[in-house]
Amino acid sequence: MKQLAALGRLLRVMLHLLQGVWIIRRAFPKLSPTEREERVQAWARAMLAHLAIKLVVNGQPPLAGPVLLVSNHISWLDIVVMHAARHCRFVSKADIQRWPVVGTLADAAGTLYIERESRRDALRVVHHMAERLQAGDVLAVFPEGTTGDGAHVMPFHANLLQAPISAQAPVQPVALHFADCVTGAMSFAPCYIGDDTLLQSVWRTLTTPNLEAVVSFGVPQQADGRDRRTWAADLRTAVIDLRADPRLRV
Repeated sequence: MKQLAALGRLLRVMLHLLQGVWIIRRAFPKLSPTEREERVQAWARAMLAHLAIKLVVNGQPPLAGPVLLVSNHISWLDIVVMHAARHCRFVSKADIQRWPVVGTLADAAGTLYIERESRRDALRVVHHMAERLQAGDVLAVFPEGTTGDGAHVMPFHANLLQAPISAQAPVQPVALHFADCVTGAMSFAPCYIGDDTLLQSVWRTLTTPNLEAVVSFGVPQQADGRDRRTWAADLRTAVIDLRADPRLRV
C-alpha cells in the first residue's frame, strides 16, 4: 500500500510540474512581477502538498528586499521549500538552465545562473547580484556550494558575499532541516549526497511518511566592516545556531 501511495504522489508531482510549465507559457506574460512571485510561492506550496510534506516556518521571512538569504543545503527539495516559505531569486549553477522542465521553472522564478568553474563568470554574477540588491530584490544562495548530509553545515564559500557588501545590503541567515513531524527526529530521506541518484532520493522522499520541512529565518545582519570571509564564517555560525532546535534529534 505504501508503494501504491508513493506512485500516486509521483503521478501528482509530474502533473504539477507540467502544470507549472503551462502556467509559465500561458499566464506569466500577463502577470505583474508581484503576481508572478505569488504564483511561484503558491505553486511551491502545492508541490509540497503533493509530496505529503508539511511546511513549518520559524522566525520572520523578509517582507521586502533588498536582502540576501543564505542557507544550508540538503536536498533537491530545498529550492521548492524556500520558495514555499518566501519567494526569492536563487543563484544556481548554469547547468540547471539546460534541464528539461526544471530549467523552464527556474527561469520563471527569476534564477540567476553562474558557471561555477569560471572566476570571470563569478565576478559577473557578483556584479549582477549587487545590481539586483540595489533594485530591492530578495536573493538567495547556498554558500556551502553543494548538498550536505543534513546533520552538519559545511564551510561557507565567501565569494558571493561581495555582492551585499558592494550593495550595502543585509544578509539573513536561514536554516533548513527535514524531520518526522510526529517524533521531531531528523529525517535523512530527502538528502541528495554521495552515491545517491536523484531518483533514489525522490523515491525515499515519496515513501517516507510524516515528513516536514522546517525553514528557520534568523535576524538580518549588515557586514559592519567585516570582510566577506569573516562574514561567511559568522553567517555559518548563525545558521548552525538556528538549527539547534530542541526538537531536532539525530
